[in-house]
Amino acid sequence: MRRLFPVTEETPAQTSGGTREEPGDGEWSLAELARAYAYPDGREVWLRANMVSTLDGAGQHDGRSQPISGAADMRIFGTLRGLADAVVVGAETVRQEGYRPARARAEFAAARTAAGQREVAAVAVVTASLDLDFSLPLFTSPLVPTLVLTGAAAAPDRVAAAEKAGARVVIAGDGAGVDPARAVRALAGLGHTRLLTEGGPRLLGQFVAADVLDELCLTISPMLTAGDAQRISGGPRVAVPHRFELVSLLEETGFLFGRYRRS
Repeated sequence: MRRLFPVTEETPAQTSGGTREEPGDGEWSLAELARAYAYPDGREVWLRANMVSTLDGAGQHDGRSQPISGAADMRIFGTLRGLADAVVVGAETVRQEGYRPARARAEFAAARTAAGQREVAAVAVVTASLDLDFSLPLFTSPLVPTLVLTGAAAAPDRVAAAEKAGARVVIAGDGAGVDPARAVRALAGLGHTRLLTEGGPRLLGQFVAADVLDELCLTISPMLTAGDAQRISGGPRVAVPHRFELVSLLEETGFLFGRYRRS
């Protein structure tokens, strides 16, 4: 059984006339999910995160998120990518999850064209060391060039290797590392205003600490793992917890899909 739990009048599971749609049995369609997760209008730049957590707070199992995911979660994963201009991801997540270029999907083609977007979202990899395998398809054969966000002090030979592979290197920090707020501004300056980060936890923690995260799409997986797996967000602690408000909550096959916006 699939369900929608409306939280505010902004919940986008409505018809144009304002009447709420009553979901039936079966899985959520991509069109329904695209309406439910539409980016807000009138924003210069919007950074949302998409993460998954078990019931006991684990953001990974054996270092990867796939074991705690599911079919419904992967449809939302694909939908969020289909709506984004750029997917921002940490270098360690690229290595651990075996990242590949975003693929074009016919279901989103018309909407992306109407919104003035490229055929797929660009992948933007955040890395200080540029310790990446630039022979991978993520760099050699994406539909749109992969972006590499790094600092001004990055090793010149690694910058050259990235550019030789076809990536576009973007400086977003004065030292070796990347400044989160500057990274968001740099991507917006390239026309990527609908931003999606898929982590990992350290990168998400940096965005949280810098107070540049606008929205969190959080999947609660109906699983327990115990152990000492990392949470969805790590890194520096914020002095005062940032308050987010629940906008909508979807359910399918026991998975909960919450959408939270900055209060």
